[in-house]
Order: sequence, then structure tokens, then C-alpha cells
Amino acid sequence: MSYEVNDFQTDVIDASAEAPVLVDFWASWCGPCRQLSPVLESLAEEAEDWTLVKVDVDENGAAAQQYGVRGIPAVKLFVDGEVAAEFTGVKPEHQIRDWLDENLPSEEKTRIEQANAALQEGDHEEAEHLLWPVLEDNPDHDEAQVLMARALSFKDPTRARALADEATVADPTLRQIRDSVKTIARLQELAEDSSSLPENGVKDTYVAALEALKDQNLETALQHFIDVVRTNRDYDDDGARKACVALFTLLGEKHPITQEHRRTFDMALY
Repeated sequence: MSYEVNDFQTDVIDASAEAPVLVDFWASWCGPCRQLSPVLESLAEEAEDWTLVKVDVDENGAAAQQYGVRGIPAVKLFVDGEVAAEFTGVKPEHQIRDWLDENLPSEEKTRIEQANAALQEGDHEEAEHLLWPVLEDNPDHDEAQVLMARALSFKDPTRARALADEATVADPTLRQIRDSVKTIARLQELAEDSSSLPENGVKDTYVAALEALKDQNLETALQHFIDVVRTNRDYDDDGARKACVALFTLLGEKHPITQEHRRTFDMALY
């Protein structure tokens, strides 16, 4: 649905509290505006979750000035009374569709954002609860797969690694999480049978760390791994350092265990 603005506060700011509003700042004398407007209007006709409001800058100069419109056409997406995304100039329809898909709010995006926040706070159960509906609707959602793998990494490492293996991600943060999940899964498997580990002065400490990890006694596991880093960092192909990095990554920077032991780990490296 699209219409010309009558009152900016009512038609855009107030309305965007109920559903996103896409604002097309334009003018009748603007050639590029005449190119873009029909594309936006066509997309608005098929849209069910947002509306298009057209704002003639000659007739609504105050609104254009308030929102920093310096060139037209200017398109701004309003959500809850604020500009959530914007672009200036003419774009082809497929690029606008991609832009809308990326920036329009949805329950799926909200759940992923909330799950990310829960994981940063160390609340893996809440993240798991938030992510299951996303994966039920979209089993191949790569980010949701990686985040769920993180949520399950300690209590169900086999399932966590399967999810991590399925996900294709380019984002460096997600790749680090995925790799950390695989590291923890390997260590939990090693805890079941540590006979392949070389005999060494740190083996007992390393095995104790593995057993603590299997029992989800993460603080004890971390303390033992740090002891191995101090004594023989090369043991198990730098396994103790990798384990610490994986634990910090999966627990999150705000987790009490991370905050208590990260500095000790950093000092152990040098």
C-alpha cells in the first residue's frame, strides 16, 4: 500500500510504531524520482508488512530538512519512529528487494538478535529456546545453525558439531564460533578415550581438564588448561590454548568465568 503524506508525524512516525513505513522523498521535477517511484509503488502493492509513504520535498521541506535529505530520490525506512535504514538515488528492483529483506524487521531477526544477546550473557538455555522456532521454519539458516551449535556446545557436543558442519558462514565472528564448537566437540570425544595422548608431565593435568569439560565443570576445565599452557603449550598440538580460546568464545566476554580467567590466560601465554 502507498499514499501521499498528509501529516508526517501521524503517517510516518506514529504509523511506524505499528508497522515499518518506507518513505520516498521525491519531487515532480526530479527525473530519477520518476524512475524510482513506480518501482517502490509496485513493491508496496505486494507488501503485507510495510507501507510506502511518498513525501514531496517541495511541499514538506521541514520533514526533508529534519531527516537530512540533501539529494533525491531519498528512501528511508522508519521503524518505531526512527530511521532504521536508508539509501539515495535510483536502484534496480532486485537490489531494492535485497535491501528490504536485509533491513525489514521480522520475528526471525528478532529471535536471532535476542539469542545473540543471551549467548553474550552466558544464557545458553534461553538462546536455545529462542532459536528452535527459527530452525524449525528454516533448517538451513546458517547463522541460526551456528548460534544453536554454540548454545548446545557443552551439553550436546555431537549435535552442536553437526550443526556447525552444516553451516556455511563468511562472517569472521560466526566462523570463530563454528571452529570453537568443533574444538570443544573434539576435546569431549578425547575425554572418552585419552589413550592416544602422549605420555608427558602434563598429561594428567590435561586429562583432568578433559574430564571436567565432559562434566560441564567449565571453570575447573579452564584452570587445568591454563596450567598446561604455562607448562607445555605444545602438548596435543597446542590443544590447551585452543581449548581456552574456544571456551572464552563460546561462553562470551560477559560470562563470569571469562571475566575471571581471561587475564590469567593472557599472562600464561607469555
